[in-house]
Amino acid sequence: MGKPVWMWLSFLALVIAILAFDLGILHKENKEIEVGESLRLSALYISLGLAFGGWVWWYLGADSGIAYLTGFVVEKTLALDNVFVIALIFSFFAVPRLYQHRVLFWGILGVIVLRAIMIGVGATLVAEFSWLLYVFAAFLVLTGLKMLFMKEAEPDISNNALVRFMRRRFNVTETHHGEHFFVRQADPKTGKLTWFITPLFMALVLIEVADVIFAVDSVPAIFAITTDPFLVYTSNIFAILGLRALYFALAAMIHRFRYLKPALAVVLIFIGSKIFVADLIGLEKFPAALSLGITFAIIASGVIWSLVKTRDEKVEA
Repeated sequence: MGKPVWMWLSFLALVIAILAFDLGILHKENKEIEVGESLRLSALYISLGLAFGGWVWWYLGADSGIAYLTGFVVEKTLALDNVFVIALIFSFFAVPRLYQHRVLFWGILGVIVLRAIMIGVGATLVAEFSWLLYVFAAFLVLTGLKMLFMKEAEPDISNNALVRFMRRRFNVTETHHGEHFFVRQADPKTGKLTWFITPLFMALVLIEVADVIFAVDSVPAIFAITTDPFLVYTSNIFAILGLRALYFALAAMIHRFRYLKPALAVVLIFIGSKIFVADLIGLEKFPAALSLGITFAIIASGVIWSLVKTRDEKVEA
């Protein structure tokens, strides 16, 4: 796994402590999260992620610290696309704001496990077949070009194969039942009590599947930055931990980041191409500090340009 067991156990203990603090203290009771609270919690999670990056820099060295921070920034930006899809899912299933945090919390737990599996498999394959890094790099370049030049249609959740499958194979309630994912009620055909899944659970399943799809981009991106499994996983998880908190602010102003997607496409092209560029100019790898600087500059330019171009637009309720 690249690092001592105590480092992995310490990181997992830290993540568990953060989640326990979030659920057990900050959100012990269900309540709607307002934009102000969302921003404050996001600032806290970003600070924790950066503080962990500072520890990585101090304990493992500058190269590891820069690799972690680059991965953290890239994953955080990629997560913005995920926010748009999550908002569509919540809207389609008419999930009340009061219960959205519960869905996102359990979604994060699923992400922690799924990303561990995907990154573990990826690290094993890269260790055995180093040429896979070039495949990842080429995939990132092609993905970036596709994002730049091909217009993507808005997902049609009503015709989603998974939604149709769940409605066909399981008993599904027509309405929400508070914060419950499962409820027992009378079967309309037999009159006997049986288990039903609620729209809240269907929303959770779709969010988990959406993360797997987004991980197809983000996992190769981070492996193109560093092949250290510890840095790959920790930067991924710290970036995603804050997504739940940031969602409630971003969902209300996602239109303000309209021009961030082209910037993200350029970042993916850059991250993928720098592996080939390093080979062409005879470097073992692209300078980590330069990579972080260019990545941050591209993303910052996209954010600033988006905010400037949409400054006169009203925030949708």
